[in-house]
Amino acid sequence: MEKDQTIEAFSALAQSSRMDAFKLIVMREPEGIAAGEISRLLDIPQNTMSAHLAILSRAGLISSVRHSRSIIYRARFENLRAAISYLLKDCCAGHPDICTPLITDIVPCCPPKEKFND
Repeated sequence: MEKDQTIEAFSALAQSSRMDAFKLIVMREPEGIAAGEISRLLDIPQNTMSAHLAILSRAGLISSVRHSRSIIYRARFENLRAAISYLLKDCCAGHPDICTPLITDIVPCCPPKEKFND
């Protein structure tokens, strides 16, 4: 990811309603979530939510697909990963001890769920 794309991605997330919408979309993976449901759950008018979703989409953080009369939104983790990676590349300037605590905080975000054998 290039500098301008990274700026656009983080700029899109730098607004409370958009951050909430993005987090909700991420939580609804892998099925995705309808635009109307996002609007309802966040108590944001549909036309306002549509504008927020368009900004997140232009930033490459989400994608959409029409399913019957609904538009289903999904997170584009590869672009989020690229934006975060852009910031972390060369962040330690040859001193890995500087970034190690940050990376350690990021890695265990979602431990795998334990599978039960029947």
